[in-house]
Amino acid sequence: MSDQIQSGPPRTLPIMSNTFTPEVNAEIRRAAATGLYDMRGGGAKRKLPHFDDLLFLGASMSRYPLEGYRERCDTSVTLGTRFAKNPIELKIPITIAGMSFGALSAQAKEALGRGATLAGTSTTTGDGGMTAEERGHSDKLVYQYLPSRYGMNPDDLRKADAIEVVVGQGAKPGGGGMLLGQKISARVADMRDLPTGIDQRSACRHPDWTGPDDLEIKILELREITGWRVPIYVKVGGARPFFDTALAVKAGADVIVLDGMQGGTAATQDVFIENVGQPTLACIRQAVAALEDLGMHRKVQLVVSGGIRTGADVAKALALGADAVSIGTAAMIAIGDNDPKWEAEYQKLGSTAGAYDDWHEGQDPAGITTQDPELAARLDPVKGGRRLNNYLKVMTLEAQTLARACGKSHVLNLEPEDLCAVTMEAAAMAQIPLAGTNWWPGKPGTGY
Repeated sequence: MSDQIQSGPPRTLPIMSNTFTPEVNAEIRRAAATGLYDMRGGGAKRKLPHFDDLLFLGASMSRYPLEGYRERCDTSVTLGTRFAKNPIELKIPITIAGMSFGALSAQAKEALGRGATLAGTSTTTGDGGMTAEERGHSDKLVYQYLPSRYGMNPDDLRKADAIEVVVGQGAKPGGGGMLLGQKISARVADMRDLPTGIDQRSACRHPDWTGPDDLEIKILELREITGWRVPIYVKVGGARPFFDTALAVKAGADVIVLDGMQGGTAATQDVFIENVGQPTLACIRQAVAALEDLGMHRKVQLVVSGGIRTGADVAKALALGADAVSIGTAAMIAIGDNDPKWEAEYQKLGSTAGAYDDWHEGQDPAGITTQDPELAARLDPVKGGRRLNNYLKVMTLEAQTLARACGKSHVLNLEPEDLCAVTMEAAAMAQIPLAGTNWWPGKPGTGY
């Protein structure tokens, strides 16, 4: 009988569930063993429609391209022209997003300031206040005004070149941030008025206002504090971009910062990062539509963030109607985050270069997302700043190359007509015709 069973037809292997994948099963086991939710840094890791799903059409018979090395293609942008006496003049349409001292080391913040200054753009403080290194090495510094109010004081507000009121963040719209005790050093604790070594959770909403009418009062208060000199930005997560943009404009914002769900974070629940918000690609046209309905497109500037990696991403965001973009994760990689040269140490932490996201633990071998003085000393802020400048230079040249190919003498002259989509999802989200057609799903007047 045993021989008959062995000599029968080969047994078919069971099929792995597409719902209960090995990763899902591992998370169930981890949750069952610990009773704790998973927390990490970074942005969404699920596959989402993104800028890669759009293509530029370029110039041929019906369009006239610009000669790459003989005809100028400008990249300058001015942010905050609506009310501010001193709007921010940038040489490139790429800014550095808010990343706090606390989440990042002082060396990392200095490197970001140095690189942004070399490139002729701005950087942003993030939660937790303004460091002397960051202010000293940032020619143009945006001060974030967050629900936590950590490190906030009027003196630093007056030192800033712009103020960004953070209502939401792409990785966690509706949620606050986290900073575990191992990253709350004596200096971080002093800046944030917190006890050393104790976990803290940032608030998810501002304590002194609950809606757009209150926000209007708050913006006026900030303008009075700064003598109406500097632009006031309002940052929203990519949840309901049409209405959020419209309400921010009505509250008096000079600039809207729109952060899609591919945007990163120092630390929050994984369930938040992967399941809340909308892809960046889905947010831009809705925000632009709100600005156009109010007659404010290009009058109130739109800065888009969340997964910007290349000059092509920059050019596509501008073509969809943005005035500038902001980068966070990419800037960290540029100065040395997740560098393979630290692979052996990433492996000891149970990770690998390119996938390390336990930024909240403060053990980053690259010295960027840590407050450990020995690890932080590994990052040379001068070299880091040069690397960031090189990266920003390449991104800008790439955006210029694509703009010239479309016949544009300024990157802000790029428009939706210059694009097509290669997937139905991207066509619908970006409201860009599917390649080879003049249609996208949901196009007005088509009925489908």
